[in-house]
Amino acid sequence: MFFLTDEHRMMQKMVREFAEKEIAPKAAEIDRTCEFPADTFRKLGQQGLLGIPYPEEEGGAGFDYLSYAIAIEEVARVCGSTALSMAAHTTLGCGPLHHFGTPEQKEKFLGRLTSGEILGAYGLTEPNSGSDSGGMQTRAVKDGDHWVLNGQKAWMTNGGVAGMYTVTALTEPEKKTQGITAFLIEAGQKGAEVGAEYDKLGCRGSNTVEFFLTDCRVHKSMVLGEVNRGFHQFMEILNMGRISIGAMALGLAQAALDSAAKYSLEREQFGQPIGHFQAIQFMLADMATEIEAARLLVYQAGRLKDLGQPFAIQASKGKLFASEVAHRACHKAIQIHGGYGYSKEFPVERYMRDAKLTEIGEGTSEVQRMIIGRDLLKTTAKGMQ
Repeated sequence: MFFLTDEHRMMQKMVREFAEKEIAPKAAEIDRTCEFPADTFRKLGQQGLLGIPYPEEEGGAGFDYLSYAIAIEEVARVCGSTALSMAAHTTLGCGPLHHFGTPEQKEKFLGRLTSGEILGAYGLTEPNSGSDSGGMQTRAVKDGDHWVLNGQKAWMTNGGVAGMYTVTALTEPEKKTQGITAFLIEAGQKGAEVGAEYDKLGCRGSNTVEFFLTDCRVHKSMVLGEVNRGFHQFMEILNMGRISIGAMALGLAQAALDSAAKYSLEREQFGQPIGHFQAIQFMLADMATEIEAARLLVYQAGRLKDLGQPFAIQASKGKLFASEVAHRACHKAIQIHGGYGYSKEFPVERYMRDAKLTEIGEGTSEVQRMIIGRDLLKTTAKGMQ
């Protein structure tokens, strides 16, 4: 990539070597057993890879956001489950504290998160509110120096293995999205209970659970940011998360292409490798071209963020395109593998199952199209005035 620095390439090389040595050998097994790879995350923390885009004074590695996207892509190239949990921890676990936490909150939690001593999780989605955050039903009622939380969260990534949670609740329900507040909760806190783990199609080694709040008393010192500003906070965090999910899609798409290209040279039919047939070459060419275009979009979003420029629309475009490219690339990879692609003997079926998540998480493809379309019309209308 023409605008990558030596530092970016160093990160890419280091993470690729770590991923191939420590993550790849376990990828199929954790997918089969749905077992969260706790030992891998201890090693990721030891390598400084769980706080890549955060400053060293907060326990992070002090790299930029593009470096973080590159790292997620390299991890996803061998294991979608590990990439998803890594992204959720780094963006959704560490991000809210870094951007909105008080000095005391950062002192208590952030260094432990960025070092990997504990993992973080974010509770936003609920059984009846996904894309429609205004449909949130979790409530927080003020009681002296505490807030009392009641409600249920759904699809909480890392929820069963986290040491700290950020959860959202309506503090002024009549204001809907303008009455949402974020709270910090420690694992084991009374009234906060981890529920059942979901039996998922893909990313099966990434822990995803229900989370229940029953008369959970949270001290006012654990309010994250301003009361009733939770919606604006998580929208900012989700914009950043779209870069990491786009990067995850890139890694899975690249893995599919690499596997398909290798197989096309090994598999022979009609007396020659199937890669010599034009039909296979056309599929590989389409995959390679779309992946390169998706990478430019995702990396540009990371670069814009690092420059302090508006990046939200670019992040939506990158996430939308990369996730759908990953779907198409995995589909073609299975087709190139034929019957073997449909079996668990080869990893391409796992790549396809894992890639589907990237079209849903951090805002569905439909939500991304709404965001991009509205922005386009708004910009066009301004130009017509």
